[in-house]
Amino acid sequence: MPSSTRCERRRRGERGQASVEVALLLPLVVVLLLGLLQVALVGRDQLALELAAREAARAASVSADPAGAAGAAARRVTTLAPLGVAVAVGAGSVTVTVTHVNPTDVPLAGRFIADVELQARATMAWEPP
Repeated sequence: MPSSTRCERRRRGERGQASVEVALLLPLVVVLLLGLLQVALVGRDQLALELAAREAARAASVSADPAGAAGAAARRVTTLAPLGVAVAVGAGSVTVTVTHVNPTDVPLAGRFIADVELQARATMAWEPP
């Protein structure tokens, strides 16, 4: 029997192997990519929360009503909702803590990752008007 026919027979038996491997691994790869997307979205929201905390601390540090000014400033600079804004006025400083529960709503990956509670804090010197 010539060696070329043995090779052809072996190739015919392995036909479709790559398709089966792709079909088995594709769902896992898709879930991993969606998980990475969810992590990126949480990182983006954490950065937005830090910006909101800085702006809220800045507004509270120069206001006669630190709590009201901080809440308004935090809600003005970010679209995250709901926001929890806590203001603590100390000896010469104002500390603002902004919290937000970030829902994990990316399809498929969101089911495996619990909602994340994000928090950002900023402190500035208090300059009463």
